[in-house]
Amino acid sequence: MSDNRLWGSDVIAQAIREEGFPYILVNPGASFRGLHDSLVNYLGNERPRMLVCLHEEHCISIGHGYAAVTDRPLSAVVHSNVGLMHATMAIFNAWAGRQPVVVFGATGPVDAAIRRPWIDWIHTSADQGALVRDYTKWDDQPASPAAAVESIRRASRIATTRPAGPVYVNFDATIQEMEVTGMPSLHDGTHYAAPSAPDPSAADLAQLADWLNGAGKVVIFAGRMGRDEAAWADRIALAEALGAHVVTGYTPGAFPTTHPCFAGETQPFIRPEVRDLARSADLILSLDWMDFGGILGKVFEPGEARPKIVHCSVDHHLHRGWNMDYHMLPMCDLYIAATAERVTSALLPLVSKRAGALAGRASVYALPPMPDGAGEIGIQDLAATFLNVTANENVSLLGRPIGWPLNTTTVEHPLDWTGETHGGGVGAGPGIAVGGALALRDAGGDRLPVYVCGDGDFLMGAGALWTAAQEKVPLLLIVSNNASYFNDELHQVAVARTRDRDPSRAWIGQRIDDPLPDIPQIARGHGAEAPAPVTDLADLAGAIRDAMARVQAGALVVLDVHVRREYADTVVTGPRK
Repeated sequence: MSDNRLWGSDVIAQAIREEGFPYILVNPGASFRGLHDSLVNYLGNERPRMLVCLHEEHCISIGHGYAAVTDRPLSAVVHSNVGLMHATMAIFNAWAGRQPVVVFGATGPVDAAIRRPWIDWIHTSADQGALVRDYTKWDDQPASPAAAVESIRRASRIATTRPAGPVYVNFDATIQEMEVTGMPSLHDGTHYAAPSAPDPSAADLAQLADWLNGAGKVVIFAGRMGRDEAAWADRIALAEALGAHVVTGYTPGAFPTTHPCFAGETQPFIRPEVRDLARSADLILSLDWMDFGGILGKVFEPGEARPKIVHCSVDHHLHRGWNMDYHMLPMCDLYIAATAERVTSALLPLVSKRAGALAGRASVYALPPMPDGAGEIGIQDLAATFLNVTANENVSLLGRPIGWPLNTTTVEHPLDWTGETHGGGVGAGPGIAVGGALALRDAGGDRLPVYVCGDGDFLMGAGALWTAAQEKVPLLLIVSNNASYFNDELHQVAVARTRDRDPSRAWIGQRIDDPLPDIPQIARGHGAEAPAPVTDLADLAGAIRDAMARVQAGALVVLDVHVRREYADTVVTGPRK
């Protein structure tokens, strides 16, 4: 520093550092020029270190991917109302995925008397937080540097308290650029503990343990889970003690797919074998299953006999009216308002271990045979080839495209599979991939980060790769390229058939093939390595091996794989009833 003068944004930057974010993701904008200067010149661009992104959505999606691996947030800054509007889709994805991201913004000057002509007026909003209030856990616009410190502390704690989610704090340009006489006199930030996850009540726990001990067949729907290895071990121990059948779905790393208790994946529509399994149960236990009510509604008809049903979740704390991500109200005999991890660990000493419960049992998962031959590549071929090529590698699969076959993800550790986008926002995939790969790189170890995304997802989000290239983040991004917004083709086929119209025209307005975007060239333009597209099954395994070797050497690689227009286990949505 050249002098001892202190500015409001220095106070804000120091408070951000206090929260321990390793990085702050930015897409530059003048509304936070004061904070930008403080991060660079007052903090020295250390703790947090600035990572530049090419779009505000990438700032948030990279934070989303980082949190999916670490259960911890990154911070991001977006520019005034326009930057926040760019970021909204990614904020919604983080909200729907219950991922913590601490988003900072800027506006102003709120004081109209000091606004510059035109630009300060269009970049000032009366209630900027209203843009995202319905899909953030909390937002604030502090009116002084001292108030900003408390807002930052509160934001960090709210974001990471389960159910986790994004928060937004907006800084008036005036308080950033005002000169202050010194740091405000405040209590040390370490004196403000975040809330602990709630324990289940003793009565609920005793009731559930009694029912479990008396149940012949227990089916567990393992839903939203963190990456904690101790909690992972507890889930395995509980399932083994009960001889339970465990179903997984959208949510990542919930249970090992190779374990004898594993009974399969189901998402988003219940698979017939999972429906039959649930109908045969004596007790169904949901460990924070997403849309548990929707699943049960497809298993049991109204009024028919059903087993005991128990739902464990704290997700109801986020439910509100703007969006329907609370899903269908789940029918249950007992609703335990505690996290799945707390319920599982508390149950372990209370359940009776069943001798021989796993005798003769085997996981429904099996490594699919390695495809051979030549010609077109199906998405099943891509999945099976990927699984066989990576069978002896320590891979973290950071995402899968729509249509990826179920029961074809090898999960033996909570970081083997880190989940879906959840919000359905196309374009999030590359950013989430970069964030997850960044977290894995910083954690050390030998994990190989891989994300398989669709071509539409890649084309919308490809700019996120530039941040990975600048930061030298190793990552393999495989593009499952069917040259179409194929999910919508299927919807148009369904509508046409319902109306007795020509389904062969469903492709109109959906295809991305005239011209076909040059995905490798786009990737190279953002600093990634990208070999020629893979169009023949005979070349696929070798191309994946070569790409993996480059990533293991530290490279960022995009592999464009041309696949047939098909989904594995396709479900076509018909008429709405």
